[in-house]
Amino acid sequence: MSGRSSASRRTVLRGAALTPVAGLALTACSNNGEATNGLPTEPVELGAESEVPKGGATLYRDQNMVVSRAEDGSLKAFSTICTHAGCPINKLEGTTLTCPCHGSQFDATTGKVLHTPATVPLNEMSVKVKGGTIVAGPAV
Repeated sequence: MSGRSSASRRTVLRGAALTPVAGLALTACSNNGEATNGLPTEPVELGAESEVPKGGATLYRDQNMVVSRAEDGSLKAFSTICTHAGCPINKLEGTTLTCPCHGSQFDATTGKVLHTPATVPLNEMSVKVKGGTIVAGPAV
């Protein structure tokens, strides 16, 4: 034997098996704080205006959107694609959105980050009511 150590077959195979996973993890987190997919490209009908209470918010999971209503009745809409790693947010408690991937939290009334690892607020969408139905998207 030459004195130099060589990797065992098990070590090489383990490393090869983990490499794609590590690459995916780095890819998912390397979006520089910008969500790159899952954002609507056209206006989306979300639901009845009456679904969003004053001072509250309603999560529309299938459309990756949240709509909040201020005490004065005005509406705001945000994409619920997390700005940290692009995961769809699926949990709303009160007006706090929580991302299932890394635990980032956002205020559904402002889009602001409440808890890291996200550092960039949620993307705000235009929102209006047409015939009693909430419509939100990039330019409604």
